[in-house]
Amino acid sequence: MTDLSTRLRDLATRLATEDKTNRTFINGNAPDLSDLDTTAKSNLVEALNELKGLVDAAAAAAAAKAAIDDAAVSSTTKTYSIDKISALITAAIDGVVAGAPTAINTLNELATAIGDDANFAATITAALGNRVRVDTAAQGLTEPQKGNARTNIGAAAAADVGVTDTDFVAIFEAGLS
Repeated sequence: MTDLSTRLRDLATRLATEDKTNRTFINGNAPDLSDLDTTAKSNLVEALNELKGLVDAAAAAAAAKAAIDDAAVSSTTKTYSIDKISALITAAIDGVVAGAPTAINTLNELATAIGDDANFAATITAALGNRVRVDTAAQGLTEPQKGNARTNIGAAAAADVGVTDTDFVAIFEAGLS
């Protein structure tokens, strides 16, 4: 059985790998949006919307010179309709979002979801290291940590329980005599 720490590390690694793949897909090998030919460099959706606006303007200008033909692959005399161009851009955005819930379908929303923590995996790993373990008797907790753990799980300290090796049968027998 894989423990939670390993599973969370695996999740963080997978998220980082997917993020890197998306960045490479969107932006070549640049680790951010700096290589995009847009003024919106901090938000992918804004950059795509800016590109859509540029494409819309270019399509309108081209439409004045060329015939609209959504079936044309490449032509100097024909262009896609604005509907076709918008559909292509929407498909590109959907490809980047890949069905993510709307609450975390941008890199900024994903960053917010993990607390804008660039070291999320290390933070989670450190937090898991501070948990009370049940798979070992020698975790090496300090006395304050032990006290906090007992408080958090509602356990009494050994000193509060009293002597645990009392021979209650002997006391009972003595009480009978």
